[in-house]
Amino acid sequence: MITLRNFIGQNKNINVVEQKGIFTIIEHNKDLSVSATGAQAAYFMKEMAVKQRQVIVRLENNAIRLNPGAMQMMSGNIAQTTNIQGAGDLLGKAIKSKMTGDSVVKPVYSGTGILITEPTYNHLLVENVEEWGGMVCDDGMFVCCDDEIKDKAVMRSNFSSAIAGGEGLFNLCLEGKGYAVIQSPCPREELYEIILENDCFKIDGNNAICWSDDLQFTVERSGKSIMGSAASGEGYVNVYRGTGKILVAPLR
Repeated sequence: MITLRNFIGQNKNINVVEQKGIFTIIEHNKDLSVSATGAQAAYFMKEMAVKQRQVIVRLENNAIRLNPGAMQMMSGNIAQTTNIQGAGDLLGKAIKSKMTGDSVVKPVYSGTGILITEPTYNHLLVENVEEWGGMVCDDGMFVCCDDEIKDKAVMRSNFSSAIAGGEGLFNLCLEGKGYAVIQSPCPREELYEIILENDCFKIDGNNAICWSDDLQFTVERSGKSIMGSAASGEGYVNVYRGTGKILVAPLR
């Protein structure tokens, strides 16, 4: 039997930021273990709300997929396996990994118990994937998800403008019922939620954290001509068309 003390509800230095499904996001108010040489930096980090955050996963005869290396500690009857089902599956995941920049192998943790991820200074969001109808994530934002959620690589509409705009050609898309945890450079209260209904939204830069798979995503000139784009000083912009939603980090 394992008893976990000085944790959630007992430790005043730990706040619960969000809880959905089996995922709980906590943050540490300040780093109490800093050295004398790091005290000044730690002080200003606290003043600017730069805090370390972790995901707490409570498994009850279910499973999650986790980004490789993200597990810090766990207890209970939890087994770890890979999401590779043979050589053909490995090849397919390797190709998808090369396209999206995501990891080839996402370990699967299943059973009953508690799992805690490595701390990060990024903000962590728990999203209901079903509400998105397919959620496309910006590169490197994925942390973990319910094992029932499927992932695929999605390609933007025009190859040439993606290369010219300095953006990647593929992104990771999550589909199905369940929750996913993604990273964000901004807290949820700072994110803009853009709802599109058969309309168009343009962003200068990669400020979008995630967006609906139903949206057509392209990279285009900000003006109708090369001269017009150059005159505006914007060059290429990310364009989202259709019906769906986007989470945008305005201060990224």
